[in-house]
Amino acid sequence: MLFTRALKRELRSIAGIVFATVFTIMVTTSLVRFLGRAATGGVDSASVLPLIAFSSLNILGPLLVLTLFVAVLMTLTRAWRDSEMVIWQASGMSLAAWIRPVLGFAMPFAILAGAVSLVLSPWANQQIVEYQQRFAQREDISMVAAGQFRESASADRVFFVESLNEDETEVRNVFVTQQSGDRLIVVASRGGRVEQRENGERFLVLENGRRYDGNLKDAELRLMAFERYGLRLEPKPVQRGVMTAKTKSTAALFADWQPADRGEMVKRIGVPVSALILALLAIPLSSANPRVGRSINLVVALLLYVVYANLLSVSQTWVVQQKLGFGIGVWVVHAGAATLVALMFWRRLTLGSPWSRLGRRKLLAA
Repeated sequence: MLFTRALKRELRSIAGIVFATVFTIMVTTSLVRFLGRAATGGVDSASVLPLIAFSSLNILGPLLVLTLFVAVLMTLTRAWRDSEMVIWQASGMSLAAWIRPVLGFAMPFAILAGAVSLVLSPWANQQIVEYQQRFAQREDISMVAAGQFRESASADRVFFVESLNEDETEVRNVFVTQQSGDRLIVVASRGGRVEQRENGERFLVLENGRRYDGNLKDAELRLMAFERYGLRLEPKPVQRGVMTAKTKSTAALFADWQPADRGEMVKRIGVPVSALILALLAIPLSSANPRVGRSINLVVALLLYVVYANLLSVSQTWVVQQKLGFGIGVWVVHAGAATLVALMFWRRLTLGSPWSRLGRRKLLAA
């Protein structure tokens, strides 16, 4: 039909604009956050772009849901504002006639959001954790940032390096403190380099420097000048961390089925289901009252979206805390939202019926 083709064409156009805008904002926010962490030594600077890519995959599911909701709401709100909806209703098209084309447009979004939530998002979270673990388990000298003090992973050494070469194998103007109990060692050197022996051991060899050796309980220090001074860099094998519910695959969640796994499944299943419910909610919510502001329905829609998302988070938390069973927590919030959608459709469809006119007469008579 003509109105179906026109509706889907406008929905695709607005959805593309909304998705591009929100996705750009989220990626920019992630870029600023990871660059800040890289500047402070929280993550490896070479891992910034992969981390941004994995974070984008992680937020793709909720972003698709939000894009679908806003696109349907804005399209139908414009139709009401420009009196197109009145024309369609005058030609015999009720508000319920929009359900089928809207669901037809929303179904690919729901399928894609479900695939992201059930498959891509856990994999992306796992990759983020592995990148962070590999950086945390690097050797002490590899975590040094030029011009900043850095503490070793064992928390017994503090490094300061004024500059490094591009390969991070040579350092200039090095300051190292090491504490073991009450014993304190301070080493200052003009430069050094990282050397690897034949047996595979790695050393930070400092040149032309001084070592101060003393005890914190007294004021005595021993000074020693050196031409070469070696600090052994302890090897740290990469170890896979404990899998959390966010990083487990969907099959692993069903295999373990702990409270945290059940809560994570409530969240993952809720993403595609909420996409369909919110798309239907936007139909009656788009009806604009000319007596109020044009943006009032957008404000109400935003409030309903926030409440819906928070209730889903609450149900997930209660399932994890075993205050709510999985069989109830997986559908109770969606059932409440679907009931709200049905009530809003009933109100809009019966607004001009004889029953509604009779009710208004009784209300005025009272």
